[in-house]
Amino acid sequence: MKKKADLPTKTCPVCQRSFAWRKKWKDCWPDVKYCSERCRRSKLSLMSRRNNTSERPHA
Repeated sequence: MKKKADLPTKTCPVCQRSFAWRKKWKDCWPDVKYCSERCRRSKLSLMSRRNNTSERPHA
């Protein structure tokens, strides 16, 4: 059995935490970008907040 320290890791672009490879991701590890479903869902709100703040006129 492999130790967790030996598994590949990535950094989540939403929360900036590192996360390790999981068995359920064995077939799609190159496509995994987010550490959790919560971060995957919140990326949409993060992107829309960034776009809205850049379009707002400055007073």
